[in-house]
Amino acid sequence: MRPKMVLFGDSITEESFNNSGWGASLTNHFARVLDIQVRGYSGYNTRWALKVLNKVFPPEEKEAPVAITVFFGANDAALPDRTSAYQHVPLDEYKLNLHSIVSFFKERWPSTLVILITPPPIDEAGRLENPFVEDTFGLPERTNEAAGAYAKACVSVAEEYKIPVINLWNRMQKFPNWEKLMLRDGLHLTHAGNKLVFDDLIKTLKKEGWSLDTLPLDLPALSEIDPNDPLKSFEM
Repeated sequence: MRPKMVLFGDSITEESFNNSGWGASLTNHFARVLDIQVRGYSGYNTRWALKVLNKVFPPEEKEAPVAITVFFGANDAALPDRTSAYQHVPLDEYKLNLHSIVSFFKERWPSTLVILITPPPIDEAGRLENPFVEDTFGLPERTNEAAGAYAKACVSVAEEYKIPVINLWNRMQKFPNWEKLMLRDGLHLTHAGNKLVFDDLIKTLKKEGWSLDTLPLDLPALSEIDPNDPLKSFEM
């Protein structure tokens, strides 16, 4: 009965339905007009995402989403000589993989709005304080410089396809004390970080023609039901 929007990405997408998460905020914002589906996979990079595209989005799934977010890069940008080396994807391959992912959606659902989101910046001190595994190097497994290169590649792909992109790496660093304000462990989002993603997505969707003003309610609102003849409102 309702159109849907799909969120496809790594742990930052998987966690988006946590308390105050950007996915949960989208669900609340678009209640009764748009169903939000999360397809987030913690630790995944674009190489792995390509391998599972047809399983996550099977060919028999005919209904085209109104929009889909593609939010990968934080794991691709893990350094190849540190503790998360197995997640690393070389920059050139990352860009090619993004091309392939966008092409997959454009060919499957030509009318669907694809929105790219760059990896966030990295607070290297925060990563050292919150390592995922025992750190034998004494160095962060991700750096802000590397994340910036992958963000730039993501923006480049969006420009080539002429699709919207949210440059999270750039946006977050405009805020004072962004390292602790936006990131809870040097990588994943705080309440403020989630709100920034949500706000930027709402602006992007509205610019592309999708908002509460353009999406109709699925069923009559309470204010539309005649108290003297309630069932009349359900004669469709």
